[in-house]
Amino acid sequence: MGIVLKQSFKNTITIYIAFAIGGVNALFLYTAFLQDEFYGLVTYLLSTANILMPFMAFGVQYTILKFFSSYATKKEKDVFLSSIIFWPLIVAIPIAIIGNYFYTAIASYLSVENPIIKDYTFVIYLVALATAYFEIFYTWAKVQMQSVFGNVLKELFSRLAAMILLFAVYLEWITAAEFIYYLTGAYFIRVLLMALYALQLYRPKFSLEMPRNVGEIVKYSLYIILAGSAGTILLDIDKFMIPQKEAIAMTAYYAVGVYIGSVVETPGRAMAQIMQPMVSKALNNKDLNLVSELYRKSSINLFLVSGLVFLLINTNIKELYHLLPEEYSGGVWVVFFISLAKLYHMLLGANGAIISTSKYYKILLPYGIAMAVSVYVLNDILIDKMSIDGAAISTFIVVLVFNSLKLLYVKRKFKLLPFSSKTRNLSLLICFFFATFYFWDFSFHPILNILLKSSLVGILYIIVIYKLKISTEINQVLLKVIKK
Repeated sequence: MGIVLKQSFKNTITIYIAFAIGGVNALFLYTAFLQDEFYGLVTYLLSTANILMPFMAFGVQYTILKFFSSYATKKEKDVFLSSIIFWPLIVAIPIAIIGNYFYTAIASYLSVENPIIKDYTFVIYLVALATAYFEIFYTWAKVQMQSVFGNVLKELFSRLAAMILLFAVYLEWITAAEFIYYLTGAYFIRVLLMALYALQLYRPKFSLEMPRNVGEIVKYSLYIILAGSAGTILLDIDKFMIPQKEAIAMTAYYAVGVYIGSVVETPGRAMAQIMQPMVSKALNNKDLNLVSELYRKSSINLFLVSGLVFLLINTNIKELYHLLPEEYSGGVWVVFFISLAKLYHMLLGANGAIISTSKYYKILLPYGIAMAVSVYVLNDILIDKMSIDGAAISTFIVVLVFNSLKLLYVKRKFKLLPFSSKTRNLSLLICFFFATFYFWDFSFHPILNILLKSSLVGILYIIVIYKLKISTEINQVLLKVIKK
């Protein structure tokens, strides 16, 4: 776990800095510098682009992750990479042609409830294309066991660009409409930087030759297009559907709640960058002992760290919303259900990586389709009844059910479970801390209340998990910190 912890630590620092900048953007700058309608529009455009992105990428990012380590020679790797990099164009070019021909009809359909969407529909395609190729070149770097620079671009670059552009709106250097165009341009700058870095790490000798196992690769790519991204696009489906039923400003209110709740998965996003290629390599080498070790350690470590983040968010959520405009205050339940869904996802550790990089990857396609259909149906029912709270509950139900099915699937196929008595103890500890600290606050300014309670919860939590020896790796890190 040495390389995992080392790069995960760097990635975690990057992601927390990015989330801090993103938090300032989402909670304060967007809400202060853009009208609710434009904030909702930006959220809608980016979320819809994220839904389209897996199809644009043609599953290539997951295909590289699965197959690169299976090739023994540089020539085989060169043939593989130099051919597969062009596969997304098979989808992107027809979509561009069809989209251009039917643009007016598509834009009119998407803007029935909120006409502001119509003039910006083309942004969805551009951001989806840029994001698809970014993910491909990022995976190119990850299979070289280099994830840090790509993680900086993925998590930090776009948020920093948005912050700069938001201040430009505030200073009246650009308009709200120009903000959207410049932000779109930032996504293309990001993919260019990622491509240059990836090619510096590994520059293949390009050829027109196809890989020897091209049939297997195509089959995998087709299966993984939706399956690989199903879990990540659930929230984007929410943000896509809310403007079809509510005023687009409600998307902004939902986005704030989702952003706060999603901070819980930050440690998992950091670890996944290096964990995925390691799981893939272990499976290709048929080293199930290593797979089992990665599974167990990723589960307990992610659950431990994410559990602390879950507690810090939810025990302070009422005070945090006191700092926001009053119209955003209805998102407390959104935060709770999204953060709980993310915490359960973290509990499963490397589960998703094991399935997606193993010979059983095909099961992810029906899972992915079922998840997307389920969240769509639940949203259709619950948004009408409960507004944005209904969208959050829909996502929680789908994550709980389908992640549990994936857990059982890995147990049946690999005879592996990530849990132990430490998992039970940690679960009870998190529940105890939540029940103890949720219902009271200090009677000071909200910022001071948050700082005091966070310090108290954080210190007590760390002391208890250290004494209980929940995680060997975390205890080692804490010992190093104490000795310094």
